[in-house]
Amino acid sequence: MSGKASASNHPGLNVSGALSHVYIQYPPLRCTLARTRSFLYDDGNKLLLQLTSERVFSWKTAPYDPHVVPSSDPLCEGPVLCIRYSLDLKLLAIQRSNYEVQIWNKQTGDTFSQKCRSESESILGFFWTDCPTCDIVFVKTSGLDFYSYNSELKSLHLVETKKLNVSWYIYTHESRLVLLASGMQSKSFTGYQLSSAGIIRLPRFEMILAKSEANNKPILSAEDVHIITIYGRIYCLQFDRVAMLLHSYRFYRDAVVQQGSLPIYSNRIAVSVVDNILLVHQVDAKVVIIYDMFSESRTPISAPLPLLLRGFSRASESKELSDAEIIIYGDDWSFLVPDLICDVANGFLWKIHLDLEAISASSSDPPSVLEFLQRRKLEANKAKKLCLAIARTVILERRSLAVVSRAIDVLITTYSHAVKTGSYQKRTDTEETSPSGVSNLNSPNIVVEESSGIDASEVPQEPARGIENESSNRFTLSTSGSDGSVSFESKTMTSHNLDSLSGMTEGGYSVEPEATGAQVDASVVQSQILGPGNKALNANASEQQESQVSSAAISPADLHRFVFAAIEEEMAGDASYLVSIVVEFVRSACFEKLKVDPNTYVFMVQLLARDERYEELGLFVINKIIEPSKDVALQLLESGRQNVQTRKLGLDMLRELSLHHDYVLLLVQDGYYLEALRYARKNKVNTVRPSLFLEAAHASNDSQHLAAVLRFFCDFIPGFKNTADHHAYCRVVADMNSSIAT
Repeated sequence: MSGKASASNHPGLNVSGALSHVYIQYPPLRCTLARTRSFLYDDGNKLLLQLTSERVFSWKTAPYDPHVVPSSDPLCEGPVLCIRYSLDLKLLAIQRSNYEVQIWNKQTGDTFSQKCRSESESILGFFWTDCPTCDIVFVKTSGLDFYSYNSELKSLHLVETKKLNVSWYIYTHESRLVLLASGMQSKSFTGYQLSSAGIIRLPRFEMILAKSEANNKPILSAEDVHIITIYGRIYCLQFDRVAMLLHSYRFYRDAVVQQGSLPIYSNRIAVSVVDNILLVHQVDAKVVIIYDMFSESRTPISAPLPLLLRGFSRASESKELSDAEIIIYGDDWSFLVPDLICDVANGFLWKIHLDLEAISASSSDPPSVLEFLQRRKLEANKAKKLCLAIARTVILERRSLAVVSRAIDVLITTYSHAVKTGSYQKRTDTEETSPSGVSNLNSPNIVVEESSGIDASEVPQEPARGIENESSNRFTLSTSGSDGSVSFESKTMTSHNLDSLSGMTEGGYSVEPEATGAQVDASVVQSQILGPGNKALNANASEQQESQVSSAAISPADLHRFVFAAIEEEMAGDASYLVSIVVEFVRSACFEKLKVDPNTYVFMVQLLARDERYEELGLFVINKIIEPSKDVALQLLESGRQNVQTRKLGLDMLRELSLHHDYVLLLVQDGYYLEALRYARKNKVNTVRPSLFLEAAHASNDSQHLAAVLRFFCDFIPGFKNTADHHAYCRVVADMNSSIAT
């Protein structure tokens, strides 16, 4: 995968044809209008808003369509600090000043204003919510005001007030979480999540800020803090400009846990999330670093590479684009949650994409890249095809059995998990879980845990190892509640302890038990803070369902069809290696109690017989490593033409499966027609035509046997004496006896 930027010849682009793992795709969504005042983003409705002197234009950004037509509403004269539509799009709230928010009812045309009750406080911002207790939240320097909208009175009703000093705040509708900064350095935070079960208050906590050389106390700004949602879990990322680190915090109801830190190589960064992958844009260096927070390592998925523009060429160039000065990571770029970039200067909206092919090609560890691809949802079909291609490649390249086995374990475990959680929809009867596995096969040496923090029945998730391996990470967590402050210092805190015990409430949000106590060690933290009752704070379930509706999981039948069968000819000279791989595949599938496609067992019989490994084949059949089926039995019979014992295994398998009709036919075919008659009588097989037995007896040139067969059918088949077969073979017996007499 070359990953070249097709727009490298554009004079306005400061990039060259190069490899890239992250790109923006031409054409952008154009939102340039005359007399534009400003751009705003309404993340609650995923609307890009553009204000003119008389109207507000809105472009729907999800699903992203560069050709979407904007809608518009009239806008009254006056300043606009912030503007957001209600979640049902019936109301429009406009912040006119630091003290007033105006509400306009689109249906009735009524307008009213809500003002601060005190001159000593000012409005920092507001947002609409789907919390059942309120409709809109005002964030003020004095705290939070929760209002409900009364359509009859055409006014806002104050439901509740949270009093605290607020320097600034950040909020994302995706997480339903608002963080309020306070203190001299703005590093002390209080959080509220407006869940479907009500308002959840997070414990007060402080973020880490390194001291500068001059011993000055740096002040944290809103631009340095980002709320992100990854795999349904809510994190906060904090840029420490002095230490040049990006600290990660994960939210629980009664604890906020630092998850580690990522190095930063630029004085200006931006953060995006694409398909649950964290992108840290190093703006000054003009590169992006990719992290998968489900992996145990904090190392990037791949090397830092530029963000490139794809799909643009001179042939498709428009005047609107050619006149624009498109500069990657330009000063006028605004990064919108979670994966959009607004070029304010040019009026372009870009969507960020991952190049799965390029990321896969850059990895030298097939099991790791398979885990990465199996977690992808936005391009599940592409990820699935890449996984199949990787599986074929590692076998054709004759990688070590350990590597191939790990790769197969990843695919099988992920498929099993997808079936159990319901995220794999295209299931067939042969792909359902079987009631029992194979006891004599060893368990795969793989550690895979269910995704924490999300109820699998609510939101399809993939198998996970946890977010980070904290075994070597020391951290101090300061949290305070209504009864005071508590400090915890931990030397070891594993991702399993953090994640495997979390779940969802009935409202789609997860909460935690209380965290109380004084100085405790890691075991106390795990048992009390993140103990059996602990549940993580997670994003809204309904939004996750919208974004995670497909799966890259690969069924055992697909593995056989697109991997084993596809490479059979190319691996003809190394059947022993291929047999070992198929055995590992069967072991992994049986460990997960998945049914293996019968064609896979037929394939094993063919490979073993081709190498004349009949004794090993017999052991596989006897010990049920090769599960019995009609197809396998017929293949044993076919392969047994060169080995009597193998053919006997096939006959025994037919009998074991109670395939009496096929068993009788094969006995007759082999000349054992008398034994076939006895077996047919004992097992009441009446589906085989008498003529087959009579023809076999006639072919033996034994008149006594032919007469015995005739007598058998006369005795046990009513009306047989009146059939043409009876008359014909009676004459044959008479002719045979007369010839013997002469």
